[in-house]
Amino acid sequence: MAFLPTTKKEIENLSWDSVDIIFVSGDAYIDHPSFGAAVISRHLEACGFKVAILAQPNWKDDLRDFKKLGKPNICFAVSSGSMDSMVNHYTAAKRKRTDDAYTAGGQSGFRPDRATVVYSQILKSIYPDVPVLIGGIEASMRRLAHYDYWDDKLFPSILLDSKADLLIYGMGEKICEKICRGLFEGKSIEELKDTPQIAYIERGEVEKSRDYKDLYLHSFEDCLKDKRKQAENIALFEKNSNKFEGERLVQVYEKENLKVVVNPFDQTYCSEDLDNIYKLPFERKPHPKYAKRGAIPAFDMIKYSVNIHRGCFGGCAFCTIAAHQGKRIISRSEDSIMQEIKQISQDKDFKGYLSDLGGPSANMYLMRGKDESLCKKCSRPSCLYPTLCKNMNNDHRPLLNLYKKVRALPYIKKAFVGSGVRYDLFDRSEYFETLVRYHVSGRLKVAPEHCSESVLKAMRKMSFDQFIDIKKRFEIINSNYGLKQQLIPYFISSHPVCTLKDMAILASKTAELGYKLEQVQDFTPTPMTISTEMYYTGYDPMTLKRVFVERNPEAKKIQNRVFFWYKPENKIWANNIFKKYNLPIPNVGKFRR
Repeated sequence: MAFLPTTKKEIENLSWDSVDIIFVSGDAYIDHPSFGAAVISRHLEACGFKVAILAQPNWKDDLRDFKKLGKPNICFAVSSGSMDSMVNHYTAAKRKRTDDAYTAGGQSGFRPDRATVVYSQILKSIYPDVPVLIGGIEASMRRLAHYDYWDDKLFPSILLDSKADLLIYGMGEKICEKICRGLFEGKSIEELKDTPQIAYIERGEVEKSRDYKDLYLHSFEDCLKDKRKQAENIALFEKNSNKFEGERLVQVYEKENLKVVVNPFDQTYCSEDLDNIYKLPFERKPHPKYAKRGAIPAFDMIKYSVNIHRGCFGGCAFCTIAAHQGKRIISRSEDSIMQEIKQISQDKDFKGYLSDLGGPSANMYLMRGKDESLCKKCSRPSCLYPTLCKNMNNDHRPLLNLYKKVRALPYIKKAFVGSGVRYDLFDRSEYFETLVRYHVSGRLKVAPEHCSESVLKAMRKMSFDQFIDIKKRFEIINSNYGLKQQLIPYFISSHPVCTLKDMAILASKTAELGYKLEQVQDFTPTPMTISTEMYYTGYDPMTLKRVFVERNPEAKKIQNRVFFWYKPENKIWANNIFKKYNLPIPNVGKFRR
């Protein structure tokens, strides 16, 4: 095995005259299946293409980095990295972060703001005749008009600003292969526009497709004038994304006299495809060129983790997973998972501990509809909210069997489940007890997010009573087996609908439950989620009713601050808040050891 080339010298060492595809990424090059640049590039390599990686090119100088690998024969593929670059760079308070987990040494400043746009524009200026494909989470979640929190305005599709030829959204290995193969065979971008899971600009009339029905959204200009129309658009977008057989979305840009067209999801992806990805010859570590610059925090976190599936049918209003990965669960086979674990065990630094055996939601492995023909007709955003769908097979036995096989491996001391679990999927089977007994590293993460019924409804999250129930069960299991473990809940402040009173009630209730928590996430509006568009428009997109939104930065800080009632500098202030809403004042002495 060998890393994909990143320099001209490395290309020459392979005796290549030229490169077919250059993958440009805002992340450092980590050749591991947890990182999209490595996955796409290795897949294209397996398809017979010569692929090179241009990681974190310098965009501030004479742009020599963008020229050093030469002109590719087929195309450039561009991604901001594993995160939206604006989320990577800024806090919820819009303060610049001082670190970057996807860069050697954790250093910030190695990628630009709006990296996809910057990279793509540079490439089109240097190589105007070479197709540029954009993808990854940043491009995927900006494929239509969207609210941008950092500039506080409605942005057009990223296709307009980036000047890219094509956008591939979601998990795009197969689609990227199809596009690259078509370009290699001499087809034009125009001839590839019926490919699923892409978005593109149409400057003339949108020709009728033999494969897709068209759904026209409100124009960009209409959405600028009327926020309600933007709310309607995002509801149509989400409903369509959840369909097995979606429609082609078309949005008109009157000023530019063009249309952005988004084709439906590719529904052919299956377990075998996912298994084939994990067979690829990953080095499973960062490129050696970063050795002197320090560790890459994101890699250290997932180095010994195993992803067992893709997709999530939870449908949380603030989450991007379903719109990016899809609602349908694509699970790996047991054999594929066991082979990866065996490969991990051969690493000289491996001590027998898997940091995570999970996925976007750790306990959705192999779950699907009992009658999948019903799923194909369904546009329900969540299979869990407001209640578990009667057609959902939430049998945890396949996952329990997998856990058992992993525990039996002689080179595994402990296989932790580090990713979050959906406790609204639990029945009264043995799953939760098995999880707590054998697969918790001392802390089990769950996400009740809030306790207010109105806020939870806006979030599409289960009742807080379910968290109280799971907490009791957790404590009983710990007591029965003599375990000293913690259940760590995650909460969000300032989410649309949430008021200061709601946060005060949450702070009071968690204190009553014995929690003196160290963090609560201030809501960050990220592109094209229901919650974000709710924040921008002031409407619930699904009902088109007006909702309260806290946009004042100081008021948002106060919502967050009340959660930390136990800090000495907050004590008197927080007590006054609790008194104002007739809430019990937490007893600080109760938490002293």
